[in-house]
Amino acid sequence: MKEIVIISGKGGTGKTSITASFAMLEGNNSVVADCDVDAADMHLLLKPDFTNAEDFYSGEIAVLEQDKCTKCGKCKKICRFDAINLVNKEYIIDELDCEGCGYCARICPTQAIKMHPALSGKSYISKTKTNTALVHAELAIGADNSGKLVTKVKQTAKEIAEKENFNYLIVDGTPGIGCPVTASLTGADYAIIVTEPTVSGIHDMKRAFELVQTFKIGVGIIINKYDLNPEKSHEIESFIKEERLDYLGKFNYNEKFTKSMTQGKTIVEFDDTLNKEMGRLWKNVKKLVNT
Repeated sequence: MKEIVIISGKGGTGKTSITASFAMLEGNNSVVADCDVDAADMHLLLKPDFTNAEDFYSGEIAVLEQDKCTKCGKCKKICRFDAINLVNKEYIIDELDCEGCGYCARICPTQAIKMHPALSGKSYISKTKTNTALVHAELAIGADNSGKLVTKVKQTAKEIAEKENFNYLIVDGTPGIGCPVTASLTGADYAIIVTEPTVSGIHDMKRAFELVQTFKIGVGIIINKYDLNPEKSHEIESFIKEERLDYLGKFNYNEKFTKSMTQGKTIVEFDDTLNKEMGRLWKNVKKLVNT
């Protein structure tokens, strides 16, 4: 089983559209993992059934038992995050502001504050419209530890792929270079960076490449919206050549990328020409990964 992770240094490059297209082309010979848990949108294109859901707990949160509270106010005084406020003569802990440090529980003289596991989101194992397994998740509003949720998604998807003897695990990584991206790349065989010919696009592509280098795996580059700025596109091509990376392909700016998404379709379903281009690209990726 080969694990291929598609990332981008920044959002809006077309990463998810390309990843979903790979998933459609490979069909039920692959497992798909949507590791962009902070802003998951793969489900908009692959139409999962959300059959198996599981709560995800990570970290802790303070819970105040009002019947034990003597209203001494010590917890409010020491809370560095201003998560505890006096409302209608009762001290209330704001879940969104609480960082789970536990200091308030330690200093409460009546032990009215307890630390409970924090519900940080949900993870899902679904079947998509191609009968492909999709492992995906959503991080709760204001929750942290997205890197841990990404790790859970990846581990679950890998277990399914190995158990069912699938050839590919296709991973939609998160934009940027933070902990969720590192979790997305861990254990991968190959990384694809989708970029665009802008100043920020090039800058963030290079940062993403520096991160991927630490994993010592193969790297391929896809340039999207190539014709919007040919000068910057040539700059990306020079970088690819200089670093001896795999130049996987390029796409000119095409409004069909957006139109297909608004209709809940991948670009390979929406347009025959893009289907052929993406098909050639996916065959090239598989050839590189397998050799």
